[in-house]
Amino acid sequence: MKPLIHVVAIAIALLILSQLGLGITVASIYSAVIVAIIWGLVMLIIRPILGLLTLPLNILTLGLFSFILNALLFWFISTFIQGFSVAGFVPALIGSVVLTLVSSVLHHTGK
Repeated sequence: MKPLIHVVAIAIALLILSQLGLGITVASIYSAVIVAIIWGLVMLIIRPILGLLTLPLNILTLGLFSFILNALLFWFISTFIQGFSVAGFVPALIGSVVLTLVSSVLHHTGK
């Protein structure tokens, strides 16, 4: 049940972000749900691998490179999902921070 709640919350956050006019466009609820599922899979599978590979850079920047890595992954997702687009790096950064915050809040309140 928890994964379903996470997907729905991320999808809602994406729809809200698209309505704010920040450069993130989500065409439909279906697109938002697909992006939420892909975002969860990317954060579960690809992010830890890239985090390990970029560990020296992350240590040098005192962890700030994590924000850039998440933004790049968010931007990457927008390149292959129809109905979801990100206008540049700054909107990707804002979107990834918001989705990470939503996911973190859900993770910590679910225990």
